[in-house]
Amino acid sequence: MMKDFDLGPILTGEYARLMLQGAGLTLQLMLYAWLLAMALAFLLVVVRLTHKPLAERLVAGYVSYHRNVPTLVQLMLWYFGVPTLLPEHVQLWLANYSSEFIFAVIALGLCQAAYFSEDLRAGLRAIPNGQTEAARALGLGYMRSMRYVILPQGVRNALPSLINHTVLLFKNTSLAMAIGVFELTYATREVENYTFRTFESYLVATVGYLAVSLLLMGLGALIARRFDLAKAR
Repeated sequence: MMKDFDLGPILTGEYARLMLQGAGLTLQLMLYAWLLAMALAFLLVVVRLTHKPLAERLVAGYVSYHRNVPTLVQLMLWYFGVPTLLPEHVQLWLANYSSEFIFAVIALGLCQAAYFSEDLRAGLRAIPNGQTEAARALGLGYMRSMRYVILPQGVRNALPSLINHTVLLFKNTSLAMAIGVFELTYATREVENYTFRTFESYLVATVGYLAVSLLLMGLGALIARRFDLAKAR
């Protein structure tokens, strides 16, 4: 006999606390991975724009690897493979300080950096060459030209793609469940195991993921609108 639909057990008491804890860890994981990915993406773009053959090949290889190997496999490699190469005292330290969360941040951040760097590179390629020449004419060196003239315009051009890949990063945090990170999907599975209310448990998780994804897209649209207004002035 089919059970009556009831969200009460999921949204109250200990089970609600577990869901909120998972949601909080999901947001933390996304934030730390996003910061790592964005910082590395800027570095990759700057290195690639030096137009040195070896540097370009290294960055292209990095991007190719992370875009063609499944994110889940990369998570497994970092969590199960990399620690075996580390000294024993480092392995013990990681075991005592949430190694699964640390490796999830690293794996997701490194993977997403490849996508962000390509977004930024596409945005930079849309900038007329005259902008670089004008910056040099003003006496700005390569790094200062990139920082004050080129990169801000590149980020504005790349904003739609960056927003889409930020949402993708948020959704990919659910893969961290495979290495034991107590994020939202992991918490949902635990609640479902305790309550035997499969539909209600995953419905709450689905609404949560949808709400945050739409919020990220809305914030991205707001930022893009402000960029457009600033450009029009």
